Amino acid sequence: MSTATRRSSLTDWTLLVPLVALVALVLSWGRDLAPIAVALVAVCLAGAVLAAVHHAEVVAHRVGEPFGSLVLAVAVTVIEVALIVTLMADGGPKASSLARDTVFAAVMITCNGIVGLSLLVGALQNRVAEFNAEGSGAALATVATLATLSLVLPTFTTSKPGPEFSTAQLAFAAVASLALYGLFIAVQTVRHRDYFLPVETESRPGAHEGRDGRKGQNGQDGRDGQKGDGAGGGDDDHAAPPTARAALISLGLLMVALVAVVGDAKAVSPAIEKGVADAGLPNAVVGVIIALLVLLPETLAAVRAARRGRVQTSLNLGYGSAIASIGLTIPAIALASIWLSGPLLLGLGPVHMVLLALTVVVSALTIAPGRATLLQGGVHIVLLAAYLFLAVSP
Repeated sequence: MSTATRRSSLTDWTLLVPLVALVALVLSWGRDLAPIAVALVAVCLAGAVLAAVHHAEVVAHRVGEPFGSLVLAVAVTVIEVALIVTLMADGGPKASSLARDTVFAAVMITCNGIVGLSLLVGALQNRVAEFNAEGSGAALATVATLATLSLVLPTFTTSKPGPEFSTAQLAFAAVASLALYGLFIAVQTVRHRDYFLPVETESRPGAHEGRDGRKGQNGQDGRDGQKGDGAGGGDDDHAAPPTARAALISLGLLMVALVAVVGDAKAVSPAIEKGVADAGLPNAVVGVIIALLVLLPETLAAVRAARRGRVQTSLNLGYGSAIASIGLTIPAIALASIWLSGPLLLGLGPVHMVLLALTVVVSALTIAPGRATLLQGGVHIVLLAAYLFLAVSP
């Protein structure tokens, strides 16, 4: 099958699946589903995830990096926020820690799962995964600051008992999160966009010879002269960008697919919550499962980018998703707390704080050289596995 035929078949498939998943959402909304109905909705959910990845890549090819990564990260996070608020409104007292559990799960999954998988795939493809330390380091610093301000400090403040902010403290955290997120977007897309563009690997013919200004393809300098849209190799790099009309259609279908992903996840969430309770697992596992479902499109997109040698794109997705998850969720939850009853528990416990600190330290050591091997990827995957294991067996 030719590349054109394969892409045409995929496009036809991804046009239909988001609409089917949306119909499944409409039919299942607010109803108690039988086991067979839950299974069908789960199939639609998986299809919507794959469709979202495809349409995100179409949009990314049209607008180029780092805007393409930003589109998927923001779109997923906005709808993730809607899901958290909806579940908190319906969940009763057990939902008081849902925002914390979901946001922390998103941070661990992105900073260890997405980053670790991307480094593993990139290192397997080219022996060493290369990326821009400047951009990735700035993103990691933003993640660490947002996570500490929003998830660590509530454990130690004294204005209210328990791991909870006072109203003024919550307002400050919301404003600070939104400001840092906006500043990061400005740096990523305008002022220092070159820090977030893919780096060509040395294993490809014509790739950059070095990282300190030595000449690469077409005589461009190794760092500041690289071209973002053409870096990284793969079929998409040599194909013509989609038309504006095709990109707009994909953007609309991306929104539909993401709405279907989150809506179908909510439809199956009662079955998930019942299964968690019946298994005797902590309630925090619900937040982990929600984060895993919502972040699946970004995970697949990041792994596919790493396979094409675009590890920087993968890191943009991972760290960008973590920044968006905190920077948009905390302000939204702060606003929603005006009408949501019950406490809003944001502070992490000792075990999770240790995992967060270890993740930040290991990530800093991974990012600093601008190059990573299988070992660094494996370390991040082990950290994610430790988090998931301790979530099930605290």
